[in-house]
Amino acid sequence: METKKPALFTCLSPALLHLYDLSSSTVVIIDVFRATSTIVTALYNGAKSVIPVDSVSDCIRLGKQIDSITAGERDGQVAEGLAYGNSPFEYPKEFIEGKTLVLTTTNGTKLLQMALNNNAHSIIAGSFANLSAVCDFLVAQKKPVVLGCAAWKDKVNIEDSLFAGAVINRIKSHFSITCDSSLIAESLYLEASPDLYQYVKDKNISHYQRLSSFGLEKDIAYCLTEDQANVLVVYEEGKLVAR
Repeated sequence: METKKPALFTCLSPALLHLYDLSSSTVVIIDVFRATSTIVTALYNGAKSVIPVDSVSDCIRLGKQIDSITAGERDGQVAEGLAYGNSPFEYPKEFIEGKTLVLTTTNGTKLLQMALNNNAHSIIAGSFANLSAVCDFLVAQKKPVVLGCAAWKDKVNIEDSLFAGAVINRIKSHFSITCDSSLIAESLYLEASPDLYQYVKDKNISHYQRLSSFGLEKDIAYCLTEDQANVLVVYEEGKLVAR
């Protein structure tokens, strides 16, 4: 007799998170441009841990309490009062190795806090940079999954949906998928997969407009490239760590 497959759902916006039962689920926090891409890259490059916080003031306060790098963005730019921003290129090995990064972002850290408040069973960070590690972990866990898109101020965005679609496309045979948002995400990914960067550029998606207006095309390309920092990133006791 075939074992019952665990369910997989896609939550396209944090505003919809309350509709999902997270208590037995692995929640994948997805904030492709750029929080989860940056977190994964920093940890891949040897950061000790990344501590996500909600506000810039919390970030500054914690940074004074512990020896750490304080970083974050608001609306795509380095937040006032913080030394570093939310670009994966700011955290090379020679800079970040062995250090703790305290990070606040517009959407990603907020979604993580919401997942905690909704009693998520476990939380990992997902980005194209660690796509394979995410997929391998979800298949091995054999637990229900909620792919949580950070979106943009609660409005659905394309890049997070594309990542959800990429995960679904790889692992769907291991899961029971009955939700339309997962079907939408995979359809979108299949349309875009020949060249993700060209797709978001041609569609002129909102976050492409926002980041390219700051000259961040290099960040966009990096954040859409698979497995450049292929490490599993798990949330444990207030910190994101590489496993």
